[in-house]
Amino acid sequence: MFDPRVRMAGLALLLATATTTARAQNARPAPDQSGVARVTAQYVKREVSIPMRDGTKLFTAIYVPRDSSKTVPILLMRTPYSVAPYGAAAYPAQLGPFPDIDKEGWIFVNQDVRGRYMSEGYHQFMTPNRGPNRKSGDVDESTDTYDTIEWILKNVRHHNGRVGTWGNSAPGFFVTAGMIDAHPAHKFAYPSAPMVDWWMGDDRHMNGLFKLSQTYNFMRNFDQPRNGLITQYPAGPASGTTDGYAWHLGMGALSKYGPGPMQGRVAFWDSIAAHPDYDAFWQARAIWKHAKNITPAVLLVGGWYDVEDPYGMLRLNESMQADSRSTKQMFVVGPWSHGGWNRADFPTFGAFTNGSPTGKFFRDSIGMPAFRCLLKDDCGNFQFGGALMFEAGTNQWKRFEAWPPKQARQRTLYLREQGRVAFDAPTAAAAAGADRYVSDPAKPVPYTMGTTFGFNAQYPTEDQRFASRRPDVLVYRSEVLTEDLTVAGPLSALLHVASTGTDADFVVKLIDQYPNDAAPEFEGGPRLDAYERLVRPGVARARWRKGYTRSIPLVANVADTIRVPLDDVMHTFKKGHRIVVHVQSSWYPAVDRNPQRFLPNIYKAKDSDFQSATMTIYRTAARASHLSLTVMP
Repeated sequence: MFDPRVRMAGLALLLATATTTARAQNARPAPDQSGVARVTAQYVKREVSIPMRDGTKLFTAIYVPRDSSKTVPILLMRTPYSVAPYGAAAYPAQLGPFPDIDKEGWIFVNQDVRGRYMSEGYHQFMTPNRGPNRKSGDVDESTDTYDTIEWILKNVRHHNGRVGTWGNSAPGFFVTAGMIDAHPAHKFAYPSAPMVDWWMGDDRHMNGLFKLSQTYNFMRNFDQPRNGLITQYPAGPASGTTDGYAWHLGMGALSKYGPGPMQGRVAFWDSIAAHPDYDAFWQARAIWKHAKNITPAVLLVGGWYDVEDPYGMLRLNESMQADSRSTKQMFVVGPWSHGGWNRADFPTFGAFTNGSPTGKFFRDSIGMPAFRCLLKDDCGNFQFGGALMFEAGTNQWKRFEAWPPKQARQRTLYLREQGRVAFDAPTAAAAAGADRYVSDPAKPVPYTMGTTFGFNAQYPTEDQRFASRRPDVLVYRSEVLTEDLTVAGPLSALLHVASTGTDADFVVKLIDQYPNDAAPEFEGGPRLDAYERLVRPGVARARWRKGYTRSIPLVANVADTIRVPLDDVMHTFKKGHRIVVHVQSSWYPAVDRNPQRFLPNIYKAKDSDFQSATMTIYRTAARASHLSLTVMP
């Protein structure tokens, strides 16, 4: 999840490091003193505690321009990550989502959400929205946003009566909640990489599989308990190593974490372990279900290479397309890591060029114009609406009426004999076709070739040859493409499988293999000879093959069917490249290990419950394992 204090230190660092490290809540970067002086000279700061309808007071920092000769919009950011620096005389180096937006001279309001830092109350992760069941006096993040806006309008002068909300990741969740049952003055919402469902996707799970390294890295610091109102949280337990793969493998079963390194102090870790299926606990926290008849205009933005919250942008867009059609909305996805478009320029990502400073393009051509247009009616030639998508491979921006593109069509890519993948289905002659591998939880397939304790921010485009050389990874390659193929939209795989165990995971990776003589894409970049560029991974756990709300064991050695969802993508496999598909049964420690012996609750597994199992992937005419691709004509 995104911590604005860390990002203000420079998201460009993501281009120089492969690792997102633990964000200790008491570790704050040194402020840019020139920025602090500029903000101090332009704004007057005021700290207040705003009462909500239930009497709970939320700590709020208000920055009003010293020049009061004109009325200006209000920009509200609500965060669980602190509105530091605290103190009426302490100023930050920047206000708002983008560098230089504070030069507009608008009113900026930053608030600690309920139960965090200096705000009263109890903090709930992904606070359930009470929606139509809300009674007088009931509170959630929608009502807290409404009450905050109401107070600001009455108690802050020189505003133009229009409020815009913004936030990335966890703050993006609060933007999403705030645009539901919105205040009439709430005219514009900018949910950036929003969290919308912590079981189906985003930070904590991926189709129900537990995101181990990311969740542990975050929760050990963020969810430390507080005693009263505080400006800093205590630090969580130190790992003592940068080798996350070895550390987590050494820890063993998930049942050891809560009483072990978490020291019984991290309450939400225990909540996760108590709810392994997609039950009422998680469904109540799926904020996308409430995105209906939204009244503020919405600019929804995310990154194709976001390792933290890639699901939220897609699910929220889908929900709004279905249930909020009259809303002014625009959807933008670029070649960016988590939140990077707000700060960094991103002319490259990992080993690949983006062709131009794509982050700067977004801020200058979409982000700032949208704020000006929808909060000041200063639109010029800017047109708000539709979907703007970056097409990887060709490094082009493409505009569509909506996402997914209406002109896209389905094509089926089949797993075939002799390690091939093709658009031609298996024939009846391949009646006995199957591939097998042994999945050993003691030696799981790593998700990255990097050595990192956190989550490798650049794994979305990593060279997958480190995995394709393992015996427990099946590899299928197409012939060399004779023409470009653009995949644009949702993906999924349907695998016909069997296992000698009673539970199993299946990981499917769609990969773009470069030619054998591929040169670097930018000066100083690596050679790309036969580089296997990850395009999209997907994971599925066999126990949920009949639905996510209950777990059902596999029958050992009996064929069954598993659907593996992959997040949307827009990528062109260029002429001369190959399409590659990997199939494996572990992806560690990006997601937790499956014992491969059915247990009602994997979080309660013991080390002795883990066992090796032989996996069979069928590829016959009757059981044709395949990928469904959405491609452009």
